[in-house]
Amino acid sequence: MKNFLATTPGIIVTGVIIGVLASVLQKYGNPANMGICVACFGRDVAGGLGLHRAAVVQYLRPEIMGLVLGSLLAALATREFRPRGGSAPLVRFVLGMIAAMGALVFLGCPWRAILRLAGGDGNALLGLAGLGVGIWIGTLFFKNGYSLGRSSTQGVAAGVLFPAIMAGLLLLYFFFPQVEGQAQSGPIFYSVKGPGSQHAPFLISFGLACVIGFAAQRSRFCTMGAFRDLFLFRSTHLLLGIVAMLVAAFAANYLTGSFTPGFAGQPVAHTDHIWNFMGMVTAGLAFALAGGCPGRQLFMAGEGDSDAAVFVLGMLAGAAMAHNFGSASSGAGIGAYGIHATLIGLAVCLVIGVLNLKKA
Repeated sequence: MKNFLATTPGIIVTGVIIGVLASVLQKYGNPANMGICVACFGRDVAGGLGLHRAAVVQYLRPEIMGLVLGSLLAALATREFRPRGGSAPLVRFVLGMIAAMGALVFLGCPWRAILRLAGGDGNALLGLAGLGVGIWIGTLFFKNGYSLGRSSTQGVAAGVLFPAIMAGLLLLYFFFPQVEGQAQSGPIFYSVKGPGSQHAPFLISFGLACVIGFAAQRSRFCTMGAFRDLFLFRSTHLLLGIVAMLVAAFAANYLTGSFTPGFAGQPVAHTDHIWNFMGMVTAGLAFALAGGCPGRQLFMAGEGDSDAAVFVLGMLAGAAMAHNFGSASSGAGIGAYGIHATLIGLAVCLVIGVLNLKKA
């Protein structure tokens, strides 16, 4: 049976689904211009597990688990669940760390950059421009033979382990629910103020994320891939999905009165244009070298790719480090060591790119 979502009309439908459902999540309680953000929500999950102690961003976001498990359901239903891995896992882990730290200098993954722009946040233009530049640098490596090597077929246990970890996080969510006004329930931490305290009800968060994960796995939706294909092949297939997401989120925000244009005073954002741009240059290059944006990495992990799972675990570690080391930004501006993290991360990505060139 033909996979409609993999067609051009299908990728547009997927973009509309993500844009609209992200706005719905915002309407039901997720932070403004942050209906769904893999970097920010991964940071919250890391905080919920106590990997960092920034009290305002601690919550086991069900959206992260839903994206992975929705992708798993799609892969099982269509016989696309293929356990694989073994392609430079430590390099991928480091790239995940760098990607998260760069994204948290900007304050958002590529999806959130789109949602911020759809909500009127002009600072997102700098982030998207930086993302494009970072991916373009990645394509220069691709043209010269960059590769992290082939992955190989692995056993079922390797493929299901990461989805099982996501299921385990759901169990923690239920075994240790948040107690009203308390910042800790058993071993799990919860924000009582700030972005981490703003969230839609569980069934809405988890259910809508499963829908997005299912659709995105079938369509191969990927923001990094959209820029990469445009630069390398002049292909606009994936890019149409990104445009559809932006238009749909903008329309939903406008109709619900959530569109507020401007640069200053935007929710969970800062106006340091240079480092909004540079943070996403670093993140974009890391996404390119790893082979997918954060969302795509989650979907590949759901369909059995343990290399993608390692990248996601690296992002969780990087998000924790960003707060523990003071490099994460806030609405007040970039962190004390945000510039250092951005430039060091960019340098490491360039070294990884050069050392993995295969052409003479």
